[in-house]
Amino acid sequence: MVADSAIGSDFMTKRRVEFPSDGVRIVGDFRLPDGDGPHPALVFTGPFTGVKEQVVGNYAQRLTQAGFVTLAFDHRNFGESEGTPRQHEDPQGKLNDLRDAVSHLATLPEVDPDRIGAVGICLGGGYALKFAAFDPRVKAVVLVAGGYNDPRQMRQGMGPDGYRQQLANFAQVGQRQHATGQVEYMAAVAPEGEPAVMGGQEPYDYYGTERSASPHWQNRISTLSIRELITLDTASAAEFISPTPMLVVHGRTDAYCSPEGAQSVFDRAGDPKEIMWLNTSNHIDLYDVEQFVAPASARAADWFRTHL
Repeated sequence: MVADSAIGSDFMTKRRVEFPSDGVRIVGDFRLPDGDGPHPALVFTGPFTGVKEQVVGNYAQRLTQAGFVTLAFDHRNFGESEGTPRQHEDPQGKLNDLRDAVSHLATLPEVDPDRIGAVGICLGGGYALKFAAFDPRVKAVVLVAGGYNDPRQMRQGMGPDGYRQQLANFAQVGQRQHATGQVEYMAAVAPEGEPAVMGGQEPYDYYGTERSASPHWQNRISTLSIRELITLDTASAAEFISPTPMLVVHGRTDAYCSPEGAQSVFDRAGDPKEIMWLNTSNHIDLYDVEQFVAPASARAADWFRTHL
């Protein structure tokens, strides 16, 4: 573990850590609660372009104050972590990052290696689900406002011809990048009416303003990241998650990660499981709005106390 700095806070200490994943240097924030250890520990994975200072950091701080060691980190290609192409979604790489984050936690004297859980938020909900389903070291999982990607649903939404055309378009992008050596990018967010991968005013109001300001977040994403998203399958992992205890927390109103998708994952999973619905007005409510984050994090803490 590399500790560049240690900052005392209410009921916890926070320090920067680094660990390798497939030869890539991953950078994270390690939070340690007060009291004698070893403690149960939680690893976090978050939204599509998110970095550790944003929503995962918010939940990590709350859960550390509830008594858990937490590790919120930048996935490869994003934030302070290494990896190329920059700002490129790498699904298998993200799963490997989670694997090695748990391996890193398990080596630390402050951590009880038999009591490690995972928290996934937004797109990270799908990754946490898939990771926990196939790694028995994860003893419980909490999924908040999760996006559970399913290529079948993508094809249904676009229509078979539209889906195939999207694949052809991205194949052309890949061909151009091969010829030129230049990675193509799009804006991650933009004001309403302007083109962006995460279109609409709601994502912009969070990422494009001081609301989520981080020196390590960039407003761009590789064009081929979209191909990764429309071909990614995390939803089917629900059928493999049992017997790992799974808590789903979701908003009743969510235009970006559908409530129907959350209910489907819950229905496909075996026991033990629980679903908690909150009366949100949008997806981002579960990122930083106290009215919703407080009960979500409190229920998560209770879930982990019961199952770790």
